[in-house]
Amino acid sequence: MTAETRAEAVPFDPRDKALNAPVCIWDLKAELGEGPVWSEAEKVLWFVDILGHKIHRYNPVSAATRSWDTPVRPCFLVPLKGGDVLCGMEDGLRRFAPATGQFDDVLAVERDLPGNRVNDGHVDPSGRLWFGTMDDAEENPTGSLYSIGAGHRLIRHHNGYTVSNGPAVSPDGRILYQCDSGLSTIYAFDLAPDGTLSERRIFAKVGDMAPDGLAMDRAGTLWAGVWGGGRIERFRPDGTRLDPIAIPARNVTKVAFGGAEGRTVFVTTARKGLSDAVLTAEPQTGGLFCLRTDVPGLVQGAVTFPVAN
Repeated sequence: MTAETRAEAVPFDPRDKALNAPVCIWDLKAELGEGPVWSEAEKVLWFVDILGHKIHRYNPVSAATRSWDTPVRPCFLVPLKGGDVLCGMEDGLRRFAPATGQFDDVLAVERDLPGNRVNDGHVDPSGRLWFGTMDDAEENPTGSLYSIGAGHRLIRHHNGYTVSNGPAVSPDGRILYQCDSGLSTIYAFDLAPDGTLSERRIFAKVGDMAPDGLAMDRAGTLWAGVWGGGRIERFRPDGTRLDPIAIPARNVTKVAFGGAEGRTVFVTTARKGLSDAVLTAEPQTGGLFCLRTDVPGLVQGAVTFPVAN
């Protein structure tokens, strides 16, 4: 796999209070930028371009960037101890070694459903990995929500999703949030210590737009990228909607917190499906954006199940 250094990124300092509004720090024009995740050990952000078959890494202090090609579409990432990355690929989980560009199979997912692919993922405070699958054509409710815990067993919790998206867990680990982007709906589940889900209910609706990836801050506020909406929506734990945050890119896919004290909000965006007129009007669409937040966010933890070399 090839790797390259890109020079068009700029650094981001979350201590600068002038940066409360979003700025594009890497204008890489991703077709489907997704899956941002902060690596506390490396002090860098990882994310993917699903349709571009790329894994990207960004350092907010130095603005150093790196990109790797992938053999199939990458969908989400989880940094591992030692510098490797667990990568949710379209057909399952693989271990990625940035030093060599090598991918090793970990677990195949839904081989019996060739029309499906893996989509968004998240690690909860206990180290359990949650991720969803979706209909690749975005037409049929064939997607499901899965988890893998300490027993290294893949568990299907819930099905019927057209575009399963955005697992996120509350700060106390007792509520899991999950989207069906095709229904413009964010669901909430009660989450037991053993990973059991119950009491699914509608947490929020996002009008006629699609809620995409989810992230959680330390106050329990849920942040949702809005596909087609050019904004981030935020909801208090009781479902109260806060003022949205406008992003100068139509397709906002997902938010991740990181940087110093978890006060940097990283935002991925996508060019997929947009007309030339929209891309001309919003030329930084597909870029990586950042803004400063006063309320720190939750930084995703490490998986507890073994991931073979």
